[in-house]
Amino acid sequence: MLKRTYSVYILLCDDGSYYTGYAKDVLSRFEKHKARRGAQYTKMHKPKKVVYVEEFKTRRDAIKREHQIKALTHREKHNLVFEIDEP
Repeated sequence: MLKRTYSVYILLCDDGSYYTGYAKDVLSRFEKHKARRGAQYTKMHKPKKVVYVEEFKTRRDAIKREHQIKALTHREKHNLVFEIDEP
């Protein structure tokens, strides 16, 4: 039996902001966000595309990482998405 993993994802929204969440199926969750059936944030900030995904074996690890990413600044999220290392 194949064990499903959990993913943490970052969406780029039309206004240039980022939304971070976690899901078992990122593409399905993205479609819900686009249909305005996702998070409250993405109802107000239209999601444009998935720009970052990390996979985890457990829901707990995914939630922990989601909280870490949500605590980042916009610039830090941008650097994470585009793999930019700044001192």
